[in-house]
Amino acid sequence: MSAIAEVLGQHIGLKQACAVLDVPRSRLYRARLPEREPSPRPQPAAALSSDEREQVRQTLNSQRFADQAPRQVYAALLDEGAYLCHWRTMYRVLAKHDEVRERRNLLTHPTYHKPELLASAPNQVWSWDITKLRGPVKWTYFYLYVLLDIYSRYIVGWMIAERETAALAQELVETACTRQGIAREQLTLHADNGGPMRAKSLALLLDDLGVSASHSRPHTSDDNPFSEAQFKTLKYHPGYPDRFGSIQDARAWARPFFNWYNQEHYHTGLNLLTPASVHFGQAETIRQQRQAVMNAAYAAHPERFSKGLPVVAAPPKEVWINPPSKTNLP
Repeated sequence: MSAIAEVLGQHIGLKQACAVLDVPRSRLYRARLPEREPSPRPQPAAALSSDEREQVRQTLNSQRFADQAPRQVYAALLDEGAYLCHWRTMYRVLAKHDEVRERRNLLTHPTYHKPELLASAPNQVWSWDITKLRGPVKWTYFYLYVLLDIYSRYIVGWMIAERETAALAQELVETACTRQGIAREQLTLHADNGGPMRAKSLALLLDDLGVSASHSRPHTSDDNPFSEAQFKTLKYHPGYPDRFGSIQDARAWARPFFNWYNQEHYHTGLNLLTPASVHFGQAETIRQQRQAVMNAAYAAHPERFSKGLPVVAAPPKEVWINPPSKTNLP
């Protein structure tokens, strides 16, 4: 606005231009003055010298005082007959070096690698976890161990026990690997960071079997989604009881449930195929049978299918735990 007033003032006069634009003339006069560099601020006579400020900083950051506030240091030095400066000056010295914060070398959380696991066939990646089943009275639980193939969602092994231990997990994994005929370097076993999952005895067993171990990041439930989803299916099943009267009752309920889950449950993640049909290579045959049914239905009443002949989807060709982002793909 001042620049406009200057231009307009050349034609109608500066006073009248400022009145029209409602700009004080003093602002224009100040704008015409050359800029002056600010004069250096004089050092106060009572200010600490550079050596004294460095001594204060070293004292505050010493091993003795690194975890104390400047007020505490100030009082402690006074009790010992020493005075460096006022505690407010101590704060200013620290602020100049960006040290008004925690001055100790604190431990930091490590950067955890996000597990990225791919299964393109059964028995390539298993996920396993342990969940609690409520017992007959309050604060009593039974522990359900479940091994799940992420490609087929097939339950390859399960166990209900009274304890959560690495020895029982070791027994379950070894039995499941034997039943499924797992060869060395074939399988990756994924789990969270619970005690049994991280146990040294289980790690030694996996090494003996030639099975790779994978673990979720701490406090990241999304890193083990297939086991979490299977436990939700179990506990939201219509027949799931609020409590089990005994461990025998829990096992008696679980046997038909897991048989239903593997053999009869039409899994949405498998495009409504059962886990057993995908795990044992029957998916394509079933898909072709379903496609033949849809072909006949379309031939009989094509007007009922506005989008043309429906195609029966096959199960996913690849299943990921944490698929890589598109920016990281080659």
